[in-house]
Amino acid sequence: MSIRPQRVTAWTIATLAAGICLAQRGDVGSSFYQRPTIRIDRRGVPDWELDEEFPEDVFTFARVMYDSYGGRRGGRWQIDWPDSDLNFSFRLQQLTSLKVNPDPVVVEISDPKLFDYPFLYVIEPGWGMNLSPHEAGILRRYCENGGFIMVDDFWGESEWYYFYQDLKKIFPEREPEELPLTHEVFHCVYDLTERPQVPSIGHAMSGMRTERADAPEADYRGVFDDDGRMMMIICHNTDLGDGWEREGENEFYFREFSEKWAYPMGINIVFYAMTH
Repeated sequence: MSIRPQRVTAWTIATLAAGICLAQRGDVGSSFYQRPTIRIDRRGVPDWELDEEFPEDVFTFARVMYDSYGGRRGGRWQIDWPDSDLNFSFRLQQLTSLKVNPDPVVVEISDPKLFDYPFLYVIEPGWGMNLSPHEAGILRRYCENGGFIMVDDFWGESEWYYFYQDLKKIFPEREPEELPLTHEVFHCVYDLTERPQVPSIGHAMSGMRTERADAPEADYRGVFDDDGRMMMIICHNTDLGDGWEREGENEFYFREFSEKWAYPMGINIVFYAMTH
C-alpha cells in the first residue's frame, strides 16, 4: 500500500465544542443520512459526496462516549478525536470499495441511535469506563443483536485489569480469547505478517515500539457469541487510533506505523466485522 499522508492539524477546543454540541443536539446519528448542519472542522481531510439515491447505504464510523475520570464531557473517550475518525473514514473510502460516510459520529451508550451503527469504536478504556448495569446491558444486547465493538489504545496489566472489570459487566459469562496471527481478521483485506503494535507518535519518535514496560507485544483478543461470531475485538498494547490521527505530522511515523500497520489493521477489522 502506498498512500500520501494528509497534512492534518491538531484538534482544537473549538472543534471539541462543536462535536459536543452535535452530540447534545442528537445530530450524531440518524436512520436517514443527512449532512449535519453544524459540522466538525475537517482541517484538510478531503470531503466527498454520497450517492443521493442510496443515502443510507454507507458505513459510518461511530465512536462511543462513556463516563470516565474527568466526566463524560471531559473523559478519555475523546482521545485522538476527531482527527483519527476523519482520517480513517477518508482512508476507508479511498482505499476500499466500501461506501463511507464522510462524517464520523459520536454516540452515547444510552442513545437509541446506538443501534443504527453496526460498528462501534471504544478508545482508552484502561482507566475504567464506569459502566452502569443499564449501560452494560445495552452493550450486551447490541452485540448479541449483531453489532460489533472495536476496543483500542490501552496498555499494560493495570489498564487491562480495569478494562476487564467493565468487560465482565457486559459479558459476565464470557471470556476474551486470544486471536492468533492465523485468524482471518489479520488477512481478510491486507495480509499482515505480524499482529500490529502501533505506539503513540511520541513514543515512536523516542525509538520505542511499546508504551509500557509490561506491554512488550501487541495483544489482540476476541469475544465470541454461542455460534462463534466475534462480537468484540480488543486491541491491547497498541494504539491504532494514533496511527490514524497523527498520519500527517511526521513522515517516518506515517510510513512505519500509519501506512504499514494502523490503516491495514483498521480496514481489516471493519471488513471482518461487516462480513461476519
